[in-house]
Amino acid sequence: MTSSEHDEVDCSRALLQVYQYLDGEMGPDDCARIREHLAQCGQCLKEYDVDQMLKMLVRRSCACESAPMQLRMQIMARITTITVELQG
Repeated sequence: MTSSEHDEVDCSRALLQVYQYLDGEMGPDDCARIREHLAQCGQCLKEYDVDQMLKMLVRRSCACESAPMQLRMQIMARITTITVELQG
C-alpha cells in the first residue's frame, strides 16, 4: 500500500467516525487516533470543523425540541450517502 493509499484509508475512516468523535461515543484509543489524524490532516480538520459548526447550529436552533428517531436515521443515511458520493 502506498503512502497516498494509506492516507485515503485513514481519511475515509476518520470522516466516517467524526460524528462519533464529536458526540463522545468512542473509546479513548479511537479518540486518540482520530485526534492525531485531525492534527496531521488539514483537509479532514476542515471537514471536522464544518461538522462541528453544523452540530452546534442545530443544537442551538432546536434546543427545545428533540427530533424523532426515524428522522435522525434518515438524516444520518443521507449524510453518509453524500459523503460517499463526494469522495467517490
